[in-house]
Amino acid sequence: MKTATLNLRAALVSLLIFFVFIGAWQLSTTGPSIGGSSAGMTAEEIEYAKLMGKDPGAEKSTGFPPPIEVARASWAQLSDPFYDKGPNDKGIGIQLAHSLARVGLGFLLAMAVAIPLGFLIGMSPLMRKAFDPFVQVLKPISPLAWMPLALYTLKDSDVSGIFVIFICSVWPMLINTAFGVASVKREWLNVASTLEVNPIRKAFQVILPAAAPTILTGMRISMGIAWLVIVAAEMLVGGTGVGYFVWNEWNNLSLTNVIFAVLLIGVVGMLLDLMFAQLQKAVTYVE
Repeated sequence: MKTATLNLRAALVSLLIFFVFIGAWQLSTTGPSIGGSSAGMTAEEIEYAKLMGKDPGAEKSTGFPPPIEVARASWAQLSDPFYDKGPNDKGIGIQLAHSLARVGLGFLLAMAVAIPLGFLIGMSPLMRKAFDPFVQVLKPISPLAWMPLALYTLKDSDVSGIFVIFICSVWPMLINTAFGVASVKREWLNVASTLEVNPIRKAFQVILPAAAPTILTGMRISMGIAWLVIVAAEMLVGGTGVGYFVWNEWNNLSLTNVIFAVLLIGVVGMLLDLMFAQLQKAVTYVE
């Protein structure tokens, strides 16, 4: 009962904060106009503005779109998310699918490397000391710093983006897996040894269930970093993806679509994090 009441109160506070934010946004973008935009322009500048398709007599504005314009742009994008009108004009659904595909493939490759290697490092003090210098040197390197090398060696922007996701996802998973495996209670391992359980069975039936919450924590962190990095990577390499969509709309001076894409990135990131949070709850046990 207390939890339900707390959740309801938290939801009401969240709604209040949301409406205050929207109200402040609306007020900050609807200030009084100060004459027409042709004020102070020469006849040549007015004529040039007309040739460029602009209205020199239009009222000035703050330049930043109000919430209602962002809502209209969001509806326009979501009402037809899978249209394809050429390389530089694709629906947000197609762009999002490309980004998720790159993130998913890079993340799976990182899992295939980080989890087995983390088991090896966690179960062997020798391997932990041997790998530690490499992990400490490579882990702090920004994933985007690898992009020029990836583009030069791989010769493909899509594959380079997947590689960047791989390289940024592998370290949190590796470190958390190694920590989780090394933290398994010695009593449980001693019981398994007393029962003469073979190493493979011990890894899957004793170590993995005990280390699973820590491993999922590493995966959750890695997914958050991967979703952050893919947007920046797609801005660099272009082509398709949510990051490219943001950059392309900025070049088109469409701030409403940029804001819509930023909000979409946040919502998708939240949903990905919630998915891993539920998986983490599913494998967490009470001793």
